[in-house]
Amino acid sequence: MPRAHDTRPRHQQIAAELRDLIMRGELRPGTQLPSTAQLVAQYNAANATIQHALKALKDEGFLDSRVGKGVYVRDRQPFVIDAAAYIAPAPGRFRYQLLTVDNVVPPADIADGLHLAQDATTIVRARILIHDEQPVELSTSYYPAEIAADSRLAKSAKIRGGAPQALADLGFPQRTFIDRISVRAPTPEEIETLDLPDGTPVIRQLRIIYSDNERPVEASVLIKGGHLYELLYRQAITTEPH
Repeated sequence: MPRAHDTRPRHQQIAAELRDLIMRGELRPGTQLPSTAQLVAQYNAANATIQHALKALKDEGFLDSRVGKGVYVRDRQPFVIDAAAYIAPAPGRFRYQLLTVDNVVPPADIADGLHLAQDATTIVRARILIHDEQPVELSTSYYPAEIAADSRLAKSAKIRGGAPQALADLGFPQRTFIDRISVRAPTPEEIETLDLPDGTPVIRQLRIIYSDNERPVEASVLIKGGHLYELLYRQAITTEPH
């Protein structure tokens, strides 16, 4: 089987190498990059190619230009998002902006995750998670209409305590969730809503949340920009005797 060959434009290849060095900590925050002439020699590339690569990394927030001084690695750590079922709003940090609330027949993967019959409907809530006034996640959450149709989940208003509290009030406390994570190119809507730099992929989480007796009560599609963001998972490790 033939091996894949990188056919990206040269400036994208150079940006990818520099991005990797920054994310691995080889180029630390505050580090000055070599001059354009040095980068031209290092990568055997044209001046314009290096400038295109640096511009891409500036647009993504990895680099800053300082007039008369040069280009530096930006003092900005990856935005680490704890893979929790719900992020509580906090003044000055996290807040949710509700976009729409509707009653719809869900997509196939959502219907499968919620174990719904054909043509069964769901209450769907679309929101943006905002951190320090920057959009960091687009979420679309689906709830079986048979349990949510007459609840706070169906109203076009924010819910005190969020969906976990609303589900608990209905007798369906959240117990566990399963994430399926993939990476893909963004849709036009996602580029505009999350203000994504050109060429940035998105992380897609399909999350199914279960209540008692492993009943699925919520299915969410969570979309995050793939640049500068990391997912943090924690799990206890139990050691069984051999």
